[in-house]
Amino acid sequence: MELCFDPDLATEVTLQPIERFDLDAAILFADILLIPHAMGQKLTFSEGEGPVLSPRLTPENLTGFRDRNILETLAPIFETVRKTRSRLAPEKALIGFAGAPWTVATYMLNGRSSPDPAALRQRYYSERGFILDLIETLVEKTVDYLVAQIDAGADAVQLFDTWAGGLPGAVLREVSVEPLERIAAGVKGRRPETPVILFPKGVGEKAIDYAALSVCDAIGIDYSMDPDWAKRNLSPHAVVQGGLDPLLAVHGGETMKNSATAFLKAFRGGPYIFNLGHGFTPQTPPEHVAELVDFVRGR
Repeated sequence: MELCFDPDLATEVTLQPIERFDLDAAILFADILLIPHAMGQKLTFSEGEGPVLSPRLTPENLTGFRDRNILETLAPIFETVRKTRSRLAPEKALIGFAGAPWTVATYMLNGRSSPDPAALRQRYYSERGFILDLIETLVEKTVDYLVAQIDAGADAVQLFDTWAGGLPGAVLREVSVEPLERIAAGVKGRRPETPVILFPKGVGEKAIDYAALSVCDAIGIDYSMDPDWAKRNLSPHAVVQGGLDPLLAVHGGETMKNSATAFLKAFRGGPYIFNLGHGFTPQTPPEHVAELVDFVRGR
């Protein structure tokens, strides 16, 4: 948390991958749970356990959280964006981001990472009004947060819905597709020239529901998705980004290159942003990242 809220240090972390690997874009160093923290749900990190939010969210304390002005608390994040943009070369893009409402809500409701996603679905069925009220609150806060990032210098913004996978279709639409559509529309209503990237992890063929949204400029795909299927079904609607299994970057070598080639071949002749199908894992050798970047640049 100290690192997230120190603009000088967070800028250095954001820029290190660019300086080391000469990537085409930087993505803001922050955490997807900063919005609930700014709303009054204190965020800490427990060693070996991950994020912890307290107090847990209830119908009784949601109103107090909703009334908080998050932008004042998150001012250091916007300063990080400004500092990073001022040090990036003009041809390098800066991507701002936020967690999607459903993913953020799962942490707010549970107080920490959930070992059993089914329990959260059960809460949706039993407390649907409360859950949707929370999601709508997060939609409003997220629009403000992303617009402030754009005003500070972000060239594009991305929304991560890490826990969207496995939801039944009707639930997915209500807690993920429609909220992301409202956020993207809210951002574009205020900053119409800014591209919005949606990344719903694990949704399979339901990715079409996101890509087909008029406010979706690009769709992130995870490592479980077939690149040929994505080319046929998603590319007609939006730019496709990602797909490579992060564990291949741990392995490196020809196996990694062969998989990268499959994505490059599948999307040849159309707009495509090469990227992983989720984040790098901590055990990834930096030398393999350099190997992957050099290989893709040379194709």
